[in-house]
Amino acid sequence: MAKVKDGDCVIIKKYANRRLYNTQSSSYITLDHLAQMVRENVDFKVVDAKTGDDITHQILTQIIMDEEASGEQMLPVNFLRQLISMYGNSMQGLVPHYLEASMDNFRDNQQKLRSAFEESFGNNPLAKIAKQNLEMFKAATAAFMPGAMQQEGAAPSEPAASEPAAAEGEDELSTLRAQMAAMQKKLDSLGK
Repeated sequence: MAKVKDGDCVIIKKYANRRLYNTQSSSYITLDHLAQMVRENVDFKVVDAKTGDDITHQILTQIIMDEEASGEQMLPVNFLRQLISMYGNSMQGLVPHYLEASMDNFRDNQQKLRSAFEESFGNNPLAKIAKQNLEMFKAATAAFMPGAMQQEGAAPSEPAASEPAAAEGEDELSTLRAQMAAMQKKLDSLGK
């Protein structure tokens, strides 16, 4: 599917035979194509080919209904009941703005959480703690047993070979990663 320049809105025409026509790509598309366009943040507007009326809302609602019917249920029954009860209510006019603001906040928080996870794996705090502990252990060992951390035959001022220490640090890091993965599995199972 061709990418749309920022600020451009793709016009989709819906014909009486329920077919959808993408005017940008000059091709017929399905609701699945429109759902993919939404996921790709492609701005589009669906208009009735005969009347020119904007029917984007109805089409997006249809996509949600199809997703919910296909087993990908995301909307809890209690939420749907509460939403239906708001129709005709004096607060009905405020609900769309509230839901939109709530979803915007949810997306912002989702992005912040995703960024935090990506940073934490790049700058693994447990790995930093393990490294600090290892350095403290080396310093303590050097203080109480001078020469214990030095290579045999090396001058007293030279540090010990880094290969065994690096291998030991890697083993500890691997162990910590495995423990983190196990904890994440437990958390995931508790969340279900």
